[in-house]
Amino acid sequence: MTKLDAALASKMVSIALSHVTKEYPHKLDHVLLVDEDARTPRDLHPVFFGSFDWHSCVHGWWSLLTLHRLYPDDRIAQLAGATFTPAKIQIELDYLDRPLSGGFERPYGWGWLLYLHLEAMRHPAGWGSDLELLARAFAERFKHYLQILTYPIRVGTHFNTAFALILALEWAEKFDPSLAEMIRTRARDWYGSDRDCQAWEPGGDEFLSPALIEALCMKRAHPALFPIWFEQFLPRVNEGQPATLFTPATVSDRSDGKIAHLDGLNLSRAWCWRELGYPHHGETHLEAAMPHLSGDYMGEHWLQSFALLALLSGTD
Repeated sequence: MTKLDAALASKMVSIALSHVTKEYPHKLDHVLLVDEDARTPRDLHPVFFGSFDWHSCVHGWWSLLTLHRLYPDDRIAQLAGATFTPAKIQIELDYLDRPLSGGFERPYGWGWLLYLHLEAMRHPAGWGSDLELLARAFAERFKHYLQILTYPIRVGTHFNTAFALILALEWAEKFDPSLAEMIRTRARDWYGSDRDCQAWEPGGDEFLSPALIEALCMKRAHPALFPIWFEQFLPRVNEGQPATLFTPATVSDRSDGKIAHLDGLNLSRAWCWRELGYPHHGETHLEAAMPHLSGDYMGEHWLQSFALLALLSGTD
């Protein structure tokens, strides 16, 4: 079974260090109201200006801090110290107060920011304390969003509700019990009665499995209920059905940013299968994607985070 070791960790660190401070090319999630709002990524987001887009930079940093905890690397510590400063984080915080910023990075970037803060708090350097106000701000946004979101979003891209809840719940269990309880309630309301999932996937640009991500969300939110729920949600899983869930996606063009998402689908499925207790199926998907963590920037700027989720599955 593919495992994280020092050599693989070093490769992943090199990949992440190559992009978290790479400002261009960049895809902004930014609403312009006047000419003066046309500003550079580094000016708007002095912490998370790299990695092609804000959310990828956030989870690129999650990868770096996680790898630094497991395999200490002075380069990561030095860069984090220069990056996670109160002044820079305040600019990120102020950005959330801009008009029409309510939907900024919702909900994918929100979940990853909370997950980054959770990891940062495991380090003694003070990065977690510096990020706490930003994390709290996104937690409040989560609470409001969960109150007004009538239906879950089930697509296999950034808007997927269940994926954001998985990340946010792990943070909330340590830092915000009221948010954790709200997530558990909403997960059960949205997914608790789902039965006989047909798993019509993957879509052509998905990096998450709507079926498996939902299952993992229910396992995290309701572990006692989960066994009977899963038996009804995927009743033929032990027969290899629906077959699409067991077949790694084919990636036809890794220079196309949307099609390259399918490498991420294989990695996120590997994570889910491992977490759900089917490591053999996880390994099949992991083997399909691991050779492609680098080579084209459309995948290189984000895939290592999903590989790390899968590789760390089942560890502390």
